[in-house]
Amino acid sequence: MLLFAFGSSQAQELKTIKLNSPDKDKGFSIMKSLSLRQSTKDTGKWSEKELSLQDLSNLLWAGNGVNREDGKRTAASAMNSQDVDIFLFMKDGIYLYDAANNALKQVVSGDHRSDIGMGGGARPAGAAGGAPGGTAPAGAQGGQPGAQGAAPGGAQGAPPAAGQGAPAGGAAGAGQSFNYPVKVLLVSETGKFRAGTTELKNMWGIFDAGLVAQNMSLFCSGMGLVSHPKAAVDSDGKIKNLLKLTDTQVVVIELDVGYPK
Repeated sequence: MLLFAFGSSQAQELKTIKLNSPDKDKGFSIMKSLSLRQSTKDTGKWSEKELSLQDLSNLLWAGNGVNREDGKRTAASAMNSQDVDIFLFMKDGIYLYDAANNALKQVVSGDHRSDIGMGGGARPAGAAGGAPGGTAPAGAQGGQPGAQGAAPGGAQGAPPAAGQGAPAGGAAGAGQSFNYPVKVLLVSETGKFRAGTTELKNMWGIFDAGLVAQNMSLFCSGMGLVSHPKAAVDSDGKIKNLLKLTDTQVVVIELDVGYPK
């Protein structure tokens, strides 16, 4: 009975955040956003400031929000399966994006940004006392775009080993640990595909998650945010256990998002 009561209290602590309506009139043109797009690996160029509710709303809608009255999304998906779930790892918990209701549903409480191989990067060597490891990206002041996110599948080489996430130019452990303000995790529910072998479904899921990640990356470049995409590897099953994923839910991409310093 005590365990049941404890479990019930834990469940009651989970909350739902109603997001602001997305602001569809902000940002640079798509061509300007493409010209500014880049991956910001140097954590010395990131602010640890949490994203505003408006910027979260805009980011999620750009990634995979509802943009038509028939419920279709900003990102295409195989057979309109809408298979990609967006999880946000933030300071107070992990949230699942509910596109239909424009809301965030908390699924796990507590700060898990440094857990399960999705830990923050290390500040570059020489960036003592939290000082940035380099100058702020050009144009990053006053809400103007600076160094931005990258398309998935870019020339990044092998993903970092679990728990490292070291930025370019600084070895893991060379400096102060850094928690990205928001860590986006894209998970494909391959069970939503109406046909195909397991191999095909996994391939479609990876493709669909890439479209969502690219939408988010271009949003960041057009709105003055910084981002860094990574292959999300869950070889030990820790993410699956934490989020209580099913066997048909495939962890695909991690996208770190924040403000430039």
